[in-house]
Amino acid sequence: MPNKQLFFGFLSILLISFSFAQKEGDSLSVTLEDEPVLIDSKLIERKEIDPLRPSKAAFYSAILPGAGQFYNKRYWKIPIVWGAIGTGVYFYLRNDRQFDRYRDAYKRRLAGFTDDEFFGVVSDDGLIRAQQQFRRNKEVSLLVTIGLYALNIIDANVDAHLLQFNVDENLTLSPHYQYNQLENSTDLGLTLNFKF
Repeated sequence: MPNKQLFFGFLSILLISFSFAQKEGDSLSVTLEDEPVLIDSKLIERKEIDPLRPSKAAFYSAILPGAGQFYNKRYWKIPIVWGAIGTGVYFYLRNDRQFDRYRDAYKRRLAGFTDDEFFGVVSDDGLIRAQQQFRRNKEVSLLVTIGLYALNIIDANVDAHLLQFNVDENLTLSPHYQYNQLENSTDLGLTLNFKF
């Protein structure tokens, strides 16, 4: 019997102490005040999304290489675009001139003339091989130039899409590094912020 009385006494003291320790609500819950929360309008800046902006940038780059980059205000890309396409055009024209030289010399030899610039230096087979080489180089130069032209259009289109991408502080994914003094070690982590 004394054990029962001791147990119930201990239990009643424990319950009384817990009842005084409790707050009027859950201590883990967060209550918001009834006042509305005001957000500074300068912090959140919403921009209108123009669905035709990427199409316009691609169109401008198709008309004049570099014009789409100008439209996107990426001025530093314009010399790169012109330099890349200009280099492709330069090598195409250079290979075309060399091809014409060897072709004209070969045609003159077939006609029976012996006064071409390669007479005595390059054989007929050498002229044929040189024509094949310069034709192949000319075609590769043309393909590279067309590829760079298409890359210019794609760059303008993608850049216009990315300019409208939301990168404000309400949407962040950032790594963090923290020194833990209790365990004398470092903690690595990844923080994802997504606010509406």
